[in-house]
Amino acid sequence: MNKEAGRVKEKRQSRWRKLDNAAQAFPAATGKKDSRVFRFYCVLKERIDADILQKALDLTMEKYPVFRFVLRKGLFWFYMEPRELPALVRKEDRPPCSRIYVPDQKRLLFEVTYHKNRINLEVFHGLTDGTGAMQFLKELVRNYLILTYPDAGFPETDIGEELTESDYEEDSFSQYYTGRKSRAGKSRKAYQLKGERLEQSEMQITELILSASEVHRKAKEYGVSVTAYLAAVFLYAIYEEVPKSRLKRPVSLMIPVNLRNFFPSGSMTNFWSWIETAFDFRENTKLEDVIRKMKEMFGKDSVEKEISGRMNELVRLEKNPFLRAVPLEIKNLFLLAGTTLGGRSVTAVYSNMGRIQMADEYEDYIERFGFFASTDKMQMCSCSYGDTMVLGITSKIIDPNICRNFIGILKQDGIECHMEENDFPGYHEKPSRRALMGLKIFSFTCTAAVVICWMLNYLLTFGIWWAGYVTAGVFCTWLLIMVGYRKRKNPLKNGMWQLVIVTVGSLLWDLFTGWQGWSVDFVIPLAILVNMLSMVIISAAGKMEVSEYLFYLVQAGVCGLLPFILLVAGVASVPYPSVICSGVSLLFLIGLVIFKWKDFVREVQKKFRV
Repeated sequence: MNKEAGRVKEKRQSRWRKLDNAAQAFPAATGKKDSRVFRFYCVLKERIDADILQKALDLTMEKYPVFRFVLRKGLFWFYMEPRELPALVRKEDRPPCSRIYVPDQKRLLFEVTYHKNRINLEVFHGLTDGTGAMQFLKELVRNYLILTYPDAGFPETDIGEELTESDYEEDSFSQYYTGRKSRAGKSRKAYQLKGERLEQSEMQITELILSASEVHRKAKEYGVSVTAYLAAVFLYAIYEEVPKSRLKRPVSLMIPVNLRNFFPSGSMTNFWSWIETAFDFRENTKLEDVIRKMKEMFGKDSVEKEISGRMNELVRLEKNPFLRAVPLEIKNLFLLAGTTLGGRSVTAVYSNMGRIQMADEYEDYIERFGFFASTDKMQMCSCSYGDTMVLGITSKIIDPNICRNFIGILKQDGIECHMEENDFPGYHEKPSRRALMGLKIFSFTCTAAVVICWMLNYLLTFGIWWAGYVTAGVFCTWLLIMVGYRKRKNPLKNGMWQLVIVTVGSLLWDLFTGWQGWSVDFVIPLAILVNMLSMVIISAAGKMEVSEYLFYLVQAGVCGLLPFILLVAGVASVPYPSVICSGVSLLFLIGLVIFKWKDFVREVQKKFRV
C-alpha cells in the first residue's frame, strides 16, 4: 500500500503545467496594493464543526487535485507544479482577501477558513477563476453536510458528465486559439476614482442583500439581463460622483466573462476574458440611456466577437518567439507595466457569478452564498442562491457615496436592499511590522554610521578619505542583510544571491584598492565551496523535494568551474584554491548527472517550459 501511494505521489510530482494565459500577469502584479485574492463563502444555518470541515476538505482535494498545485518560477515563464502539502482548515483570523501568493514561498494557493456558521474559500486568482473556485466550494459544502448528516440522503454530486483530472487541468486557451486577429480599436482612457488609498488590510467591504426575483423582474422590464442592469446601475452610481468638469472621459467597467459559456470546457483553471463597457456621460444623462447602451454592448454577437478577439490576441503574444525568449524577470516588468497601463481604461470592475445551484435537499441547511474580491480601485461582485442575491462591493478608496448612490437607485426602481453588517474577525487588523521596523532601524543605523564617519573624516583627518572605505564596507554589509531578508523564504536562492554579491563585491574591493588578486585567488573559490556545502546541508536538513533543490545545486556546481577558468586565463595566480574548488564542483556535477539525471531533465523541461 505504501509503495502504491509512493508511486502515485511520484507520478503527481512529475506532472507540471504552464500557467494559464489569463493568469500570466497575476504573479507580477501581486503585492501590498492588491493581493489578487477573491473570497467565496457559504453561510449555513448552524455553527461550523472544524473537524468535520477538515474531513470534507480532504475529500474535496481528492476530487480536485488541481488545487494542490503551487506556483513556481521558470527561466522564461511561471509554471504550476503539484505539491503534497497539507490543506488545513483554520479559524478566520486575518483580514479578508489577505495575501496568499508570496514569491519563493512554498504554499498552496488557496485557504479554507470558518467563522461561526460561515465557510470561507479564498483563492489566489493565478490558481483558478471564479467558476473553478465556486465548483470547489460547492463540493466542499456538499461533503461537509453529507459527513454531518450521513442519514439525510443528500445527493453527493451534481447530475452531469464525470470529468477526469486531465479535463480539470486543460489549457482551454490553447485548445480554442484560432489565430484570428482582433479588429477592436484601442481602449480609451477612462475616468479614475480619486481619494485616499487604503492598505490591503483596510480595504472597505460592503455587502448588500437583495431579492433576486425583484432584480430579475426589473431587468426584464428594461429588456436586459441582470448583469447588464446591475452594470448600468453601478456605472450611474459612479457617474453621480464625477465632477462635471471631468465628464470628458468615459466611465468604464471591466466585466469578466466566463469563456465556458462560449466554448465547451470542463477546465478548473483560468478560462475567462473580459469586456469593457465604457459610457460617455453628459449632463442630464438618465439611467435609461445607460441601460440602452449596456443592452447593445451585452448583445451575444458583440460579446462573442470581443472576447474571441481578445483571447486570440493574448495567446498570440504568449506564442511570440521573441517574447518567449525574454527572461522572466524582465518579462515581469512588462507584465506589470501592461497591467498598470491597461487599468487606465477601467474605472471599476463588476463580476457576476450568476445563480448558484445546489440540489433541493440542501436548501434547509444553506442560508446563502457570497462573493467579493481584492482590488486596487473598486469592484462589485454578485451571486445569488434561491431568492437571495448578495452584492459584495470592495474598495481601496475612502468614499462611501458610490454605495449610497447605488442603493438609492435600486430603491427608486422598487428594489429593496439592506446592508449586511461586516462580521470578519481580522477586519482592519494590521499585520505585524516588527521585522520591517527592525530593517528600518538597521538602515538608519548604517546611514548614521556613514554620515558620522564622513563628519569625523572631514574635521579630523581632512585629505585622507578613509570614510570612503567605511562607506563601501557598510554598504556591502547592508546589502547582504537586506537581500538575505528579502530572499529568506527560499534559502537556496538566497545562497546564490549572496554568492553573487560576495563575488562582485570582492572583485570591486580588489580592483579599487590596487589589484592584488586576493579576490580571485581565495575569496571566490572559498565562497563557492561554502555555498555548495551549505546548499547540500540545507536541502538535506529541510527534507526538500528534488524539484526544490536540484536546479540550485546545478547552478552552484557550474559556478564552481569559474575559478579554474580564471586560473587558465591567467587572472588567478594561486592554483590550490581554484583547482580544489573546480575539482569538487566537477565531481558534484557528475554525481548529479549519474544519480539525478531523470530529475534534472524534468527540471530543465519545467524551467525552460519545453
